[in-house]
Amino acid sequence: MPVHRDREKKENTAEEMEVEDQEQEVSSSEEEDSDTSSVSEDGDSSEMDEEDCERRRVECLDEMSNLEKQFTDLKDQLYRERLSQVNSKLAEVEAGRAAEYLEPLAVLLENMQVRTKVAGIYRELCLESVKNKYECETQAACQHWESEKLLLFDTVQSELEEKIRRLEEDRHSIDITSELWNDEVSGRKKRRDALSPDKKKRRPSVVSDILPLLIPLLLFIFIPLTIRKVCSCAC
Repeated sequence: MPVHRDREKKENTAEEMEVEDQEQEVSSSEEEDSDTSSVSEDGDSSEMDEEDCERRRVECLDEMSNLEKQFTDLKDQLYRERLSQVNSKLAEVEAGRAAEYLEPLAVLLENMQVRTKVAGIYRELCLESVKNKYECETQAACQHWESEKLLLFDTVQSELEEKIRRLEEDRHSIDITSELWNDEVSGRKKRRDALSPDKKKRRPSVVSDILPLLIPLLLFIFIPLTIRKVCSCAC
């Protein structure tokens, strides 16, 4: 990449500058040694000339300031390059073209599809379970209704049979009483008929004549009442 190459160039430039500084320091030390030796050889004074020292000090300060300026420029340039890289990467992410964004996004989409598929399967299983439960409860309710209906029918039938039996017993007892009463009445009628032969004979009404008409009426009355009673108890 161009940024990487520029960074390498900057690093190489910094290394070259450091090497030049070291060479300058070595050359300056050699010059100082040579000057010292020349001064000692010539027998001049061991102290350096003040003007020469001042000149060299100024040169060193200028060189140091130049190095600092170059370092600052390089640092600013590196900052601008990195900022440009970050901005370009951010623009790629916002546009949806960055590999660092597309790869995790693909993984997320795949996970979403898997979870959606699992959720759909789970939904179908839940619906099937609810359907089976509904069918079981409906079947149980129908079976309970059939059993209660049969039980109610047996109960009503037994109650009606018991009532019919009692009515039959009452009928027999009434028949006996009516026979006695009829015998007594017939004797009286015979005596009356002897006195008034023009009157027609009337047959007395007995329970046995009315009972066949009462049984359907009793069934019609008691069966709905018993059904309502059983339904109210079940609720």
